Amino acid sequence: MQIKILKKVKTDTITAPKIGEIMEGVVAEKDKNGLFIDLGAKGVGVIFGKEFIEAKNVLKNIKIGDKITAKVVDLETEDGYRELSLVGANQEIAWKELLQAKKQEEVLDATVKAANKGGLILQVMGVDGFLPASQLLPEHYPKVEGADPAKIIIELQKLVGQKIQVKIFDVNPAENKLIFSEKTIRRKKMTDKIVSFKQGDEIEGEISGVTSFGAFLVFDEGIEGLIPASEISAEGQAPSEILKTGQKLKARITEIANNRVYLSLIK
Repeated sequence: MQIKILKKVKTDTITAPKIGEIMEGVVAEKDKNGLFIDLGAKGVGVIFGKEFIEAKNVLKNIKIGDKITAKVVDLETEDGYRELSLVGANQEIAWKELLQAKKQEEVLDATVKAANKGGLILQVMGVDGFLPASQLLPEHYPKVEGADPAKIIIELQKLVGQKIQVKIFDVNPAENKLIFSEKTIRRKKMTDKIVSFKQGDEIEGEISGVTSFGAFLVFDEGIEGLIPASEISAEGQAPSEILKTGQKLKARITEIANNRVYLSLIK
């Protein structure tokens, strides 16, 4: 791969770049093996080999004359070019944007890539992060008998491929750590709603899940209350024998504690 229209790196190049520096240049030459980028006074950059292959899906849409941002991974190749990484630059830029998103408490659109018994693997801005099951919204939380790990994974896998909204719970680029929360988006809104209710209020909602210890009832556009098993049956029957997910019914608030609502059935 050769390029004749640009000069290679010269020893007297003004302000030589540093390893890891993010640079912007103009695409000067492109072929099936690599990409040459005019970096102005800082020489000519090249994306080739492993870096070119890893970024192939992005680079296929790049045209000569386009501006491109890349990261310096080698100051001078054997042919005298700055070796650049598009993937490395995108990752570094993404981490900076994620730090800013955490600071500003932004709501982000995330894609669910995979699931395990602990939660979901999400991708935001090309970076993978983890959403613990404990940070899921009630409608996404896997309510299964006996908290069976195999059943939890089956339920969580139903979300793979979907887009959900999250906030960043914790982020640390140095440790490649990115933790999300789905709950925090709705928490303040739900807290404001919950305080408008009191013990003894009657509500109507829909069963969102049934477990051995009780049933969850969603009411007032998102508040979720627990109907303990003892409030469902005194005959020793399992809650699942009496109530089903999706069933609509009335209940009475018996207690509100720590933003949690406890209910009893109105029979």
